[in-house]
Amino acid sequence: MTNYNFDEVIDRKGTNCLKYDFAVERGYPEGVLPFWVADMDFRTAPPVTLELERRVQHGIFGYTDPGADYRAAVWNWMKTQHGWTPAEGSLTITPGVVFALGMAVQSFTAPGDAVLIQQPVYYPFSSIILGNDRQLVNSPLVLKDGHYEIDFVDFEQKITSKNVKLFLLCNPHNPAGRVYTRDELQKLATICLQHGVTIIADEIHNDFIRKGYKHTVLASLSKEIAQHVVTCTAPSKTFNLAGLQISNIFIENEAMRQKFRATIDHAGYSQPNALGMFAAQAAYEKGLPWLEALRDYLEQNYQKTKAFLETHLPKVQLIEPEGTYLLWLDFRAYGLSAKELDDIIVHEANLWLDSGHIFGKDGEGFERLNIACPWATLEQGLKQLAKAFKNR
Repeated sequence: MTNYNFDEVIDRKGTNCLKYDFAVERGYPEGVLPFWVADMDFRTAPPVTLELERRVQHGIFGYTDPGADYRAAVWNWMKTQHGWTPAEGSLTITPGVVFALGMAVQSFTAPGDAVLIQQPVYYPFSSIILGNDRQLVNSPLVLKDGHYEIDFVDFEQKITSKNVKLFLLCNPHNPAGRVYTRDELQKLATICLQHGVTIIADEIHNDFIRKGYKHTVLASLSKEIAQHVVTCTAPSKTFNLAGLQISNIFIENEAMRQKFRATIDHAGYSQPNALGMFAAQAAYEKGLPWLEALRDYLEQNYQKTKAFLETHLPKVQLIEPEGTYLLWLDFRAYGLSAKELDDIIVHEANLWLDSGHIFGKDGEGFERLNIACPWATLEQGLKQLAKAFKNR
């Protein structure tokens, strides 16, 4: 197997990199070490780079649509990696999953309608709901003995009492790291179908599942469930392609698909990013060996981080992740306010993490840490964190 050097520290500064180059613009000190936004400090899979180089040499970047080869690559990936074969014709390409979430909210709800989420959850969920003049309804996950669980009673009660029309599911869950079991997903879907709730399944982290866990595509549970689900996937997290702006959205219900596509048309979006499409196809066709090596490296980073926290920051509870490359850290034992916690991390540890409170009230006292970087970078960040909390 090819050896990939994930230990190489690549300087991303001065590349208009959101993660490294825009701290001051976003209110953080110059030179802060970032572990916030969910992209990786690794070069993408070599077959992707080779394909992009080939296309760049061609030199023409006109309007481009996906052909049969692109669709075959995507279908084969979903089948071999996730045990699900999407229905023919169900694919719609968007520039990102967040864009697709916004289009879905506009397509399947009206202003004032209630949309349900499970906080703490990826913060654009909230901004999309509120920004589109919909009512945000939260059925929070419950943290029990270091493990997040779904409160199904509360979930159904919120749907019925608030007349919820749409549910935004995050699975694998960001930031809690849960990979919901088949039984959990079946319960969620059954409740939604019983009450006429459409489900938008954000499954963008589906390729990062730790050993011992299994990702289940929600739409794979049954043909009936699939008729009420929008499945959102992308190569962006998996192969570090976020800047190339391409996501694959599957909708098996034809009427829903037509409505979704009409909303996208009205937004003025049509053909996808050409280079994004070429990169995605190459990734799905030839990128698996790289991804398998990457997953092994991320597991090593996780185990090292866990050991470091146990030794140097024992008051921080690490929520055991089942998926994603994002760690959810519980700092509540320090008894700090959200502002006090942020001040220590930013101004004493000189770190830029994602503050827990932006994921909703249920995230207060937590911090999200991205471990998709060389161990040397991650270790430096952990040392700065430990130093800042040494006497607390």
